[in-house]
Amino acid sequence: MAHLLEVEALSVSFAHDDGAVAAVRDASFYVSRGETLAIVGESGSGKSVTSRAIMRLLAANAKLSKESAIRFDGHDLGKLSDRQMRTVRGGRIAMIFQEPMSSLNPLYRIGDQIVEAIVTHRPMKKQAALAEALELLKQVRIPEPEMRLQQYPHQLSGGQRQRVMIAMAIANGPDLLIADEPTTALDVTVQAEILALLSQLQKSRNMGMILITHDLGIVERHSDRVCVMRRGEIVERGATKDVFAAPRHAYTRKLLASEPRGVPEPLTEAAPVVMQARNLDVFFEIRSGGLFSSKSHSLRAVNDLTLDVRRGETLGIVGESGSGKSTLGKAMLRLLNARGGEILWQGEHLEGKDRAAMRPLRPKLQVVFQDPFASLNPRMSVRDLVEEGLIVNGMGRDRRERETMVREALAAVDLDPNCLNRFPHEFSGGQRQRIAIARAVVLRPEFVLLDEPTSALDLSVQAQIIELLRDLQRRYGLTYLFISHDLKVVKALCHNVVVIQNGEVRERGPTEAVLSRPEHPYTQRLIEAAFRA
Repeated sequence: MAHLLEVEALSVSFAHDDGAVAAVRDASFYVSRGETLAIVGESGSGKSVTSRAIMRLLAANAKLSKESAIRFDGHDLGKLSDRQMRTVRGGRIAMIFQEPMSSLNPLYRIGDQIVEAIVTHRPMKKQAALAEALELLKQVRIPEPEMRLQQYPHQLSGGQRQRVMIAMAIANGPDLLIADEPTTALDVTVQAEILALLSQLQKSRNMGMILITHDLGIVERHSDRVCVMRRGEIVERGATKDVFAAPRHAYTRKLLASEPRGVPEPLTEAAPVVMQARNLDVFFEIRSGGLFSSKSHSLRAVNDLTLDVRRGETLGIVGESGSGKSTLGKAMLRLLNARGGEILWQGEHLEGKDRAAMRPLRPKLQVVFQDPFASLNPRMSVRDLVEEGLIVNGMGRDRRERETMVREALAAVDLDPNCLNRFPHEFSGGQRQRIAIARAVVLRPEFVLLDEPTSALDLSVQAQIIELLRDLQRRYGLTYLFISHDLKVVKALCHNVVVIQNGEVRERGPTEAVLSRPEHPYTQRLIEAAFRA
């Protein structure tokens, strides 16, 4: 019996000024109806390029070899016209992308985007499609789904945006679902429910699935077969249970042995408090209805929250998606306004400062966002991205000195300083995150907000980024506010931890004590979900 998808001798290269770079080399695999094939490997191994080749969504400078063949349900996708491929894409083959903020249109409401995904492939009136969109949001467990239909992508948390992407992907009941890191931005308690939902849809519709992930626990529990990729090549393949039980390739054994390790260096008892939040309240005004029947109400994202961060400390902020973690961090850096409470940086009040008054403090207070592809301007080279902050803040005497500072920052994050003229799309997810970190440290900050900096990275690269952050902290005396839903990473990096639910503190204390002896039921539930595998 023919397989649903057959990929043979897939080779993809990208043309650059200094020659072609091979991203995928001679990859062959298949997917049958009703089964899940997992593709695993480090960041930059070619996993996402492979999935985009299937969808015919590669960049203009990409080239497939003449021997490459991709057949779906007996049809050669390479021979379909663009119009025919648009019918297949999103209808019969759907994809959940790794970076939801760059995949969702920032100018359109969530409801309109899901409706568009439905009516593009099925004749349906908008009202009926909107009702179906609401049901889809309920299926992926978005809180207050009626309200979310009226919101824009930037008003949702990273995890909520990922759930919207999943809803759009399953909207038309595809025959093949390509899930590129489908639970990357989701907390551990929702991960299992989303994966169970995908498994349920798969069984009910006999759907084939390609699961691209760096989470080996997910691979072990939710895939039938696995392909391990390294530097564009498939180095091992087989039934998942066989590969996990007896991996043959050294690289596979390395992946299976990788996880966040170590503990933070002890914090000096006399370390002074440098950043404070006192009784902080943050609200969002949510509008719904049409032009003549507009209604608004306040959504409380942070509720009377108080915390201290000491010099040289890494303070972890943990909680489920939508709990208010990122909102808290952005409010403390005055990237959004708080309605009440105080924010103090080294004793100086920030809550009343306008944009001009905050500007002299910006080099000292930096941020690394969750989604590096969305936070890095795709039209700017690496040099321009890292140098921009120096120019804005008047640092460096001339272009030559700024270039030296940029090269030093790239070297500090273990990137080749000679990549100055390359663009973000030419790098892997882990490399893009290093660029984002370089852009922050080039300004020699004292305080860095790290918003899920490792969530999109595979385990082996996570460990590298953790070591990088430790090294930068030692070298520059940095203080970190570390926001994450990954408790294994928090355990390895954070001195203390604050557990947040619905914008309120449920528990706080030394990381080891909270994670080994949690007192609040919510913390207990998070820890059970994170460490049960």
